[in-house]
Amino acid sequence: MVRRARVVAAAVGALALTSCSAPTDPAAASPDGGIVLADGHELGGYNPVAGFGSAGEAKMYDGLLRLDGAPGLPGFEPALAAEVPTPNADATVWTVPLREGVTFSDGSTFEAADVVATYEAIEDPASASEVRSSFDMITSVVELDPHTVEFRLAHPYAAFETKLLIGIAASEALAEPGLAAESELNTAPVGTGPYKLVDLTPDRAVFEANEDYWDGAPEVKKLTLLYVPDDNTRAQRMASGEIDGTTLPPVLARTFDNREAMTVSANTSADWRGVSMPTDNPVSGDPAVRMALNLAANRASMVDNVLAGYGREAATPMPDAYGDAYEPEAVFAYDPAEAERLLSEAGWIDGSDGIRSRDGIRAEFTVMYNSADTVRRDLAQAFASDALAVGIEVNLEALSWDRIDPRISYDSTLMGGGSEPYDPDTQAYNALHSVFLEPGVGSIYDNASDYSNPAVDSALETGRRSLDPAQRSAVYRDMQRAYVADPGSIFLVFLDHTYVSKTSDWTMSGPILEPHSHGVTWGPWWSLQTWTPQS
Repeated sequence: MVRRARVVAAAVGALALTSCSAPTDPAAASPDGGIVLADGHELGGYNPVAGFGSAGEAKMYDGLLRLDGAPGLPGFEPALAAEVPTPNADATVWTVPLREGVTFSDGSTFEAADVVATYEAIEDPASASEVRSSFDMITSVVELDPHTVEFRLAHPYAAFETKLLIGIAASEALAEPGLAAESELNTAPVGTGPYKLVDLTPDRAVFEANEDYWDGAPEVKKLTLLYVPDDNTRAQRMASGEIDGTTLPPVLARTFDNREAMTVSANTSADWRGVSMPTDNPVSGDPAVRMALNLAANRASMVDNVLAGYGREAATPMPDAYGDAYEPEAVFAYDPAEAERLLSEAGWIDGSDGIRSRDGIRAEFTVMYNSADTVRRDLAQAFASDALAVGIEVNLEALSWDRIDPRISYDSTLMGGGSEPYDPDTQAYNALHSVFLEPGVGSIYDNASDYSNPAVDSALETGRRSLDPAQRSAVYRDMQRAYVADPGSIFLVFLDHTYVSKTSDWTMSGPILEPHSHGVTWGPWWSLQTWTPQS
């Protein structure tokens, strides 16, 4: 379809700023109206069909909804939707009126066809989208008229608003089916967002403000992202003043405390780290070993030493941000003596070398971790030390993800999760539900332990289908209690994401609960498009 570009009807007021910062707060802008940030993540991959910006953080795209920036667990407000949609009585049909007068970065007009095309591409097997299973409750997306779409669901889904955060791409860019990973959108995004990509190389991406942005042109006119994979190099460039901000591991970020004109930010997240325990492995798959290692893991020490205090202990994938849905009693005491007792009771007997065995099987398994991630490395080392103290030998392997992936169903992995943390369902379902044991369902990272617990499954199913907030909170508390009685993994910590930035003369919104994704699209810069100069 060929569409005429329309003039933006009105610039809607910017997001309400919360927790407005003083002039000493983070993230200075350079004199030309732009900022330069360094990230450890590769540049490109800007296709929402492939899952880019699934939590609504993409600067080049808007979703139908966006996060409202509220402290704690944020809510949702309209973006490309004209209003927050309401479902029918059983929440199986969601009608979404669309904002009019919005244009894409290529000048074409945003309409219902673009919404339909984006969601159909996500669900199309030809796209091979890694987030496809996250949208499997959608049976169809229907254009009712150019300014209204209807989502039809296979079952009631209480967390559906979270599925409206992902960015909408122009339908013309999705006209030809094909692999999402090979789409031109990865390097030439066409969205309605506050910034446009104007230059991209392997080590630099340059974005300029969208002066026709429907919500008002950003006052920070230029954003440059640098790809700097090495943590120490980013720290050095930050210390020398070459860049305005970066993300750093907590221990390294702490070295910038009390430096003149620099600020260390530690933002609360639902981003967990833990060790998968595949059931196909005779050691990691043993329930007694799983429970014992949960008791042997010194999580407090990991928070203090690996995270420099920037984090919290984890026992399940559920952080306390979920309020009434969080069960504070669902924890594991640090009790290595009890861990040893359980192992002995289960037949894992001490050997002459201090390593236990049972029926000729040595209590030994491998934990893989991504070689580029120093936090995962340090957590893996701490976990291996705790395991050794109770007679279990953990062999560590630092590998690239492409070498980890083929082994993930047998060898343990230092995992991370919490990519869509704005509802208990999207936080816990993919981490724990046994549906992901079925061939072809989800990604290899979903329930990487191949954990199966009927009580956990039942609670998760009720939680996603119930429309009663009180019932949802109750079943999620039940789920956590059932999980800690029969754990499938060793959840270790929730990270506070740590950033270092120059001091600022801008007024900006406060921090937001962050997902697993924690590059410089989050931190002090998550709402860059709303910043205003200090008067």
